[in-house]
Amino acid sequence: MRARDLTIGQVADRTGLAASAIRHYESEGLVHPYRNASGQRRFLRSDIRRLSFILIAQQLGFTLTEIREQLAPLPANKGPTKSDWSRMSRRFGKVLDERIAMMNRLRDRLDGCIGCGCLSLENCELYNNEDRLAKRGTGPRYVIDEAVDDAE
Repeated sequence: MRARDLTIGQVADRTGLAASAIRHYESEGLVHPYRNASGQRRFLRSDIRRLSFILIAQQLGFTLTEIREQLAPLPANKGPTKSDWSRMSRRFGKVLDERIAMMNRLRDRLDGCIGCGCLSLENCELYNNEDRLAKRGTGPRYVIDEAVDDAE
């Protein structure tokens, strides 16, 4: 074992994750420990950062598939560099910005028309008369679409 590498127990202690969760993330291709001569998992110290990112992203509602896509460009067999993390951070930041914007639209429009086409509220006749937002696609267009012209 290299002096800086960690056992699964050490990683579990540091991240607060159960060893079984860490093994699950390995099976999902999110972390890539190597095996020592005895076949035991050994983690790089940078795997703590990777696992912390996974925990945060899951708490924000991202699926493991989405998290895997974000982590995929990072090197699997060595610790990522600062520039590796910066590139990943910029990509993920764009996704976060999109979600924040959608959450703001939902917050701002939830008590009025959200553009779902239900036409069940009296306001729907004002905001979405005859479900004219349907031409923009299915679902709650006032929330999903970044910019919907109220005059449509």
